[in-house]
Amino acid sequence: MRVTHLGHACLLVELADRRVLVDPGSFSAGFEQLRELDAVLVTHNHADHFDPERVAALLRDNPRASVHTDPLTAEKLRAEGLDAVPTRHGEDFAVGDVTVSPVGELHAFNHPDMPRIPNVGVVLRAEGEPSIFHPGDAYDGEPGAVDVLAHPLSAPWAASRDSIAFVCRIAPRVFIPIHDALLSEVGHRMYAGHVEQFSGVDGLTYVPLRDAESATF
Repeated sequence: MRVTHLGHACLLVELADRRVLVDPGSFSAGFEQLRELDAVLVTHNHADHFDPERVAALLRDNPRASVHTDPLTAEKLRAEGLDAVPTRHGEDFAVGDVTVSPVGELHAFNHPDMPRIPNVGVVLRAEGEPSIFHPGDAYDGEPGAVDVLAHPLSAPWAASRDSIAFVCRIAPRVFIPIHDALLSEVGHRMYAGHVEQFSGVDGLTYVPLRDAESATF
């Protein structure tokens, strides 16, 4: 499995001869030039993380790529004239030989009258290949054991005291922190200290993966 970090929480995952783009967002760079994609997975629809026009341009150049996302984002994409397949927790789907498992549910923050928002991540698995969990916003999801965790430092649970225990429980062999190039100086200082905590954990392989870098597992 080859993983390329395109900025923010955007990843290109090449697994079992499939090319899957996860979370093309307005903070990402270089995903518009990608070709021969098999699927695009969108885990959240926050306005500052997602640009439908840029995704539409990407899809025009990748006609075989299917788009999968939570029901709210699917509705938003359809309003932009794009086809999208709603995903739901517990309903796996296939991209060639790759099985994608949505993790998390729609929920409302703090108050039942607030708008419901996606709380979705994805696990990618293929027989005989490493598995990867991209949490998206599903910081309270339970993906089961995986080989690689793509840890988005901008996620709310990234700086929580339970984060290390969470990572060690589900991904004991490999850990990827996703460095967000657009974090403020204060954010860089805060997250840098957090990442250093992971580097000394016994039995946890720590792989820093910055913008435009790739890693093979």
